[in-house]
Amino acid sequence: MVAWFLIAIIALVVIIIAMLFYYYNRFVILENRIDNSLAQIDVQLKKRADLVPALVKVAKGYAKHEKGIMDAVSKARSALVNAGNIAEKVQAGDMLQNALGRLFAIAENYPNLRANENFLQLQNELSAIEDKVAYSRQYYNDSVLELENASKVFPGVMFFKLFGRQRKEYLKIPQSAKEMPEIDL
Repeated sequence: MVAWFLIAIIALVVIIIAMLFYYYNRFVILENRIDNSLAQIDVQLKKRADLVPALVKVAKGYAKHEKGIMDAVSKARSALVNAGNIAEKVQAGDMLQNALGRLFAIAENYPNLRANENFLQLQNELSAIEDKVAYSRQYYNDSVLELENASKVFPGVMFFKLFGRQRKEYLKIPQSAKEMPEIDL
């Protein structure tokens, strides 16, 4: 009888230790995935910022009197390059995206610019990067959701608190990006 009791105690201790290892490793993996997805967003934002000077240079040759938009694009790019944390980078990235949208709208008025092979290539590369940024943001938010779920269900909630882990924030779209753009026909 004592042997069964001792075996049960040992089995319970082994199960608890296994759960400690499992949840600790799970939280570390999820947090690493979140950090990695933030780094991927950063990489894509940097690639976009690196393409902008070439795009502006090509566009300047055709749209010399559109200096205001070129300055706005350059200013937005500078804000992105100098942003410190991910929230600032996302905000600066959105500002750059808006400025580039205005640049592409201006390009519609210049048929030679629209047909320029370099401009088209840069525009396609920027479009591909925008898709990657959107995917990276989605992946980040999915990873945060997975951590949230793991930290709120039983027994994960106990281990999350035991290990002193911190919740992560979702990346949110600014209200200005949610508004329907005006279309003037």
